[in-house]
Amino acid sequence: MTYVAAYGAALLVFFLADMVWLGTMVSRLYRPVLGDLLLSEVNMPAAIIFYLLYPVGLVIFAIVPAIRSDNITTAFLLGALFGFFTYGTYDLTNHATVRNWSTTLTIADMAWGTFLGGISAACAQWIVTKLSLQL
Repeated sequence: MTYVAAYGAALLVFFLADMVWLGTMVSRLYRPVLGDLLLSEVNMPAAIIFYLLYPVGLVIFAIVPAIRSDNITTAFLLGALFGFFTYGTYDLTNHATVRNWSTTLTIADMAWGTFLGGISAACAQWIVTKLSLQL
């Protein structure tokens, strides 16, 4: 049950925070750089799969170790590292292969992924810990 709660909490925080980021930054950061490369409509099946899969990684690599050590700092740091490496893989690959992909976009998106991974894991660990104390 702990894994399910951790997954649900991570999914909720990750999705909501990313929606705020994207709602704010698509027109300011992504569209000016990528222009016509961006679809006019989101590919929903791909987006749904991404949002369902990413929290699994956070649970395995950040939240469960943090629950075991009972340390929210561990959750944040491991989640941030997970975000850094996953977003870095995506952004640096695009920077190396996609025309118009900028250094600014790479740095901003990697910074966001690092923060998003950390805050999602820390919030999920905190929620799971608080839920288990109430049971």
